[in-house]
Amino acid sequence: MYETILYSVENGVARISLNRPTTLNAFVAQMNKEITHAIKVASASDEVRCIVLTGEGRGFCSGQDLSEVDEKMDHGQVLREKYGPMVKQIYQCEKPIIAAVNGIAAGAGFSLALACDFRLLSDRASFLNAFIHIGLIPDSGNSYFLTRLVGEAKALEISILGEKIPADQALAFGLATKVVSSDNWDAEVTQFAERIAALPTKAIGLIKRTIKSAGEKSFTDYLEEEAQAQRIAGLTKDAREGVQAFMEKRKPTFIGK
Repeated sequence: MYETILYSVENGVARISLNRPTTLNAFVAQMNKEITHAIKVASASDEVRCIVLTGEGRGFCSGQDLSEVDEKMDHGQVLREKYGPMVKQIYQCEKPIIAAVNGIAAGAGFSLALACDFRLLSDRASFLNAFIHIGLIPDSGNSYFLTRLVGEAKALEISILGEKIPADQALAFGLATKVVSSDNWDAEVTQFAERIAALPTKAIGLIKRTIKSAGEKSFTDYLEEEAQAQRIAGLTKDAREGVQAFMEKRKPTFIGK
């Protein structure tokens, strides 16, 4: 089905693996399109309750494959046609998305990880805002997400200095959810993803929606959106199960509906 990624679903978790390991999973146009499509498919599937984005081989994603770049390229149009739709699909997805960063995430690969809800980093992983080294600005939503995660001053430092950020430093900066030993990488990523997949999926989508709105609306408008979202959440089967389980003093079993 896909040429540049791998896609599978197991135990409620859709796994999307960038599959150009000889280039450290550098982006080509086909990969942009396939990631966008795979996120759309996973978003629409009742079987999927969590999405994992990762890379095959020793890298997560090294950014744009520079063999596709030439001096006549309109970089703005490339963003509008390829990268923009990809990160927008990720941003608009109401299912939880985990970036399982197994190695270097540089340039647009860093942006890809930033766009996700959680970032699990292998102890061998690192981030690099590499754009400055080729005379470009961070793109693919990079500055939008980075500034919200670390603040304006730190975002400027990371973007202008362009220094590699190892996993432990990424955790200290607030760029990582957790750093995982490479010796137990696959098992811990699977365990974390299945833990998220077992949560009430509709409520997670509404949480994502209201958190995004919190910085964009007045307090009064936000309270109204919050009330509407809570009404929707309260009508789900998972909310009824949660209340029933609480009353019966047992662990709830959520079905994502």
